Amino acid sequence: MERFIITEDGSHSLFSAQFKQQYHSLQGALNESEHIYINLGLRPVLENASGPVHVFEMGFGTGLNAFLAWKLADSLQKQVFYNSVEAYPVSPLEASQLNYEEATGETGFMQLHNAPWGKETAISPFFHLQKEITALQDFTSERFFDVVFYDAFDPRAQPELWTAEIFTKIAAQTRRGGVLVTYSSKGIVKRALTAGGFKVERHKGPGRKTHVLKAIRI
Repeated sequence: MERFIITEDGSHSLFSAQFKQQYHSLQGALNESEHIYINLGLRPVLENASGPVHVFEMGFGTGLNAFLAWKLADSLQKQVFYNSVEAYPVSPLEASQLNYEEATGETGFMQLHNAPWGKETAISPFFHLQKEITALQDFTSERFFDVVFYDAFDPRAQPELWTAEIFTKIAAQTRRGGVLVTYSSKGIVKRALTAGGFKVERHKGPGRKTHVLKAIRI
């Protein structure tokens, strides 16, 4: 069982005993996800999309990013096909204790955790989810992604997931002009993204966090 955390905006998170890392910013799990992954990453793409948008998420985690993406897809009535990988899944029992429905005013959160692994599931008419229990290094897909949510644990905890080789792999499955967003703005991450085939932009972070990254596939 992961340790339960209440973040500064009142939304919940978890602490990984294995990696000694929290799943979200302690300043606010919901604020972080909305700021980086939705408003900086998915929303601009989805609002301008004329067809389905394909999203890849590294690190399904608590499912908060997927939950917000689903609700945005429904509100805009735009098709989203959402692929996510997770090597260390959160249990449904742990997920059921998270307050994301209360924090967002939305419903259906546990549909994401109850959906089967390894199979595409229609969560709503506008949101299709396929999550895989696998390491990113072993993930393959025939799809090209429009948006990448890169939400691995910090480079200190998982250095193997923040390398030029990893971002080259992701770039190969991201359409040209597609975007990758991540909370980490460390120099090693910017250099690895650039070497992997992305043009890196630095943006203001949520709350007291100074910067986050948005990278464009070139």
